Amino acid sequence: MYDIKSFKAEEFISDEEILDTLAYADANKDNVDLIDEILNKARERKGLNHREASVLLACDMEDKIQEMYALAKQIKEDYYGNRIVMFAPLYLSNYCVNGCVYCPYHLKNKHIARKKLTQEEVAKEVIALQDMGHKRLAIEAGEDPVNNPIEYILECIDTIYSIKHKNGAIRRVNVNIAATTVENYRKLHDAGIGTYILFQETYNKKSYEELHPTGPKHDYAYHTEAMDRAMEGGIDDVGLGVLFGLELYRYEFAGLLMHAEHLEAVHGVGPHTISVPRLKRADDIDPDTFDNGIDDDTFAKICALIRISVPYTGMIISTRESQAVREKVLPLGVSQLSGASRTSVGGYAEPEAEDVTTEQFDVSDNRTLDEVVNWLIKMGHIPSFCTACYREGRTGDRFMTLCKNMQILNCCHPNALMTLKEYLEDYASPETKEIGSKLIEQELEKIPNPKVKATATEYIHNIADGKRDFRF
Repeated sequence: MYDIKSFKAEEFISDEEILDTLAYADANKDNVDLIDEILNKARERKGLNHREASVLLACDMEDKIQEMYALAKQIKEDYYGNRIVMFAPLYLSNYCVNGCVYCPYHLKNKHIARKKLTQEEVAKEVIALQDMGHKRLAIEAGEDPVNNPIEYILECIDTIYSIKHKNGAIRRVNVNIAATTVENYRKLHDAGIGTYILFQETYNKKSYEELHPTGPKHDYAYHTEAMDRAMEGGIDDVGLGVLFGLELYRYEFAGLLMHAEHLEAVHGVGPHTISVPRLKRADDIDPDTFDNGIDDDTFAKICALIRISVPYTGMIISTRESQAVREKVLPLGVSQLSGASRTSVGGYAEPEAEDVTTEQFDVSDNRTLDEVVNWLIKMGHIPSFCTACYREGRTGDRFMTLCKNMQILNCCHPNALMTLKEYLEDYASPETKEIGSKLIEQELEKIPNPKVKATATEYIHNIADGKRDFRF
């Protein structure tokens, strides 16, 4: 039985409710009056529930789809403006005891090179990332209680935060590791992490168990209930995501929104971020063996409807996607983007030999961070390296209150400009610095509050004079 406030996975992600939702969507996909009613609700910035959003996803009327796209763009701008937060993943270890059939890190893969970074190697990776200009990382590791215990993860976090190289510093470490205990989540919280990220992979329990035949990840309930344990452990910023291509996308979309609704109903805080990765080719994984892949147009529609349905969340598009696809979905609500990513263990400091691979998946966008920053600026976006909310304590319900009232932009906009200025001064190519400086001048004029505008202008001048790390 569906119960949004239950702490049991099969009740807050009810298979019966999802199937009923999909049937309801099919029955109403051409119901213009209902579709207009749903879109009007979305225009009030109240978000949509999984049933309403599923109707829009099923709708294939081109004029209504274009309305959805226009609305998604406007909602993103209302909440977050034109800034795009930049980050990079850092793979610590690819040792893993699970048998996930879609991931090359699975235990039975004997020809992939296994590697675990030492703390000295972690430091080298961090310096390489700092030399690019990154300030925000998402650390990744396979599930292996012997090779990757929580103590190792905590030690790596401590190392990452300790490295100060030239003007570089990692100011926020997000963590993407396997579901764990309340006690371990409390340790991660105390270590000063930003967001705890865990992809569900699929919300269909039967498919989930088949896709995870062995290892601790096989336990659907333990995995699906992880965010509740993270919240109990004091982590109030969590990130959801599914791996599109494993199961039917409409099922996953409904389940993803139900999970967001559950967190909101139980904890008063929905997902800080939602990621939308698609299954990609990897060492011994051929995505064509899975028959639930989605085309680029469907992917774009999903992105737009996540923004409309969960207007406050940050939406992440990684380098799994090509430049062309990223350009297609950026106007539809995306607010975070990875740049110059490596999915190999130790891939930033030293490129891998041709006959060795530790990659989790193929990267589709291979541009440098400067090239990505330059591209964003030319499209009118502000590449942001801001981590101010996390360090100012604007997390969880404090962040959500400001965001839902569309007040967070008052901080995000000037902070984005100041961190972009840091990047331009310390890391940018001459062309990127030139066009970025013009963008900052233009964007300063858009700050409505005279006091904030004056302070931001002063801080930006101070950054040009060599000072760093100003924030609202």
